[in-house]
Amino acid sequence: MIKRSLAAHLAGLAATAAILAAAGPAAAQETPVAIGISGWTGFAPLTLAKEAGLFKKLGLDVSLKKIPQKDRHLAMASGDIQCAATTVETWVVWNANGVAATQIFQLDKSYGADGMVVKPSVAKIADLKGKTVAASAPGTAPYFTLAWMLKKNGLSVKDVKVVNLEPQAAANAMIAGNQDIDAAMTYEPYLGAVRAKPEAGKIIATTLDYPMVMDTVGCTPKFLKENPKAAKALADGYFAALDMIKADPKKSFEIMGADVKQSGEAFEKSQAYLRWQDKAANQKFFAGEHAQFSKEAADLLLEIGIIKQLPDLKALADTSFIK
Repeated sequence: MIKRSLAAHLAGLAATAAILAAAGPAAAQETPVAIGISGWTGFAPLTLAKEAGLFKKLGLDVSLKKIPQKDRHLAMASGDIQCAATTVETWVVWNANGVAATQIFQLDKSYGADGMVVKPSVAKIADLKGKTVAASAPGTAPYFTLAWMLKKNGLSVKDVKVVNLEPQAAANAMIAGNQDIDAAMTYEPYLGAVRAKPEAGKIIATTLDYPMVMDTVGCTPKFLKENPKAAKALADGYFAALDMIKADPKKSFEIMGADVKQSGEAFEKSQAYLRWQDKAANQKFFAGEHAQFSKEAADLLLEIGIIKQLPDLKALADTSFIK
């Protein structure tokens, strides 16, 4: 009897070991991918897809790394990350400066989520000539937004003094009443903090006035060549996150808000100033608008000296992952 019980016990252990052995390779088959992001509200569905297990269900082991936009291409070039989220014109800069990367899907379009904050004494953008503006470093979205808005008002970045501050620090400087700064470039959720304190300054222009901030996810050509299924899974995971936001907005906003230390209610207010782009919107965007904007952006980047030559604009995107 004891022998039979022992035999049964050993057989049970063997069966358990076999199950674990079988599960091991399956778990190992998850494709690891590191994505460089920031706390920008538009990137939040990537956080949701990770935290809600949507990427995992699609066979991905995703790590999201908070890296300032000015350093994200360096992380990509070093192999620390394989993919990144950033603005459309930033991919132009990276490719022009020797960091090859290909956009595979669109995340969002800003509808007032990016803006210029000015001191109460500044009546219009043209009044900034000779004044000091806080913005991220050249080659970043806030700097480009500044250049774009200035150009549309007859000025260039050479007509102002730019102090390099990241979006959160730039917003905080305005709220604190920093006397040395006349204007600042920032975005949600930090722009929302300025909205809440109008005495600190006024939002003189946003992407409602100048619709030119659009974000995409892109990866290195090496990663895309070696992991086409994983790239497709990244796009599908993002679209699944948008479905989850529609189906359970309260839970989704709480998860996304927690990542940037916001309540679900505060995050909901932040996301009202942008539009996440589903598969249909992606397909429409890459059918024409992407190429058109990339060309106009590249010309401006060349004009202000951010790039020295135009990259191959046709190689900036691969639409096969959003079909």
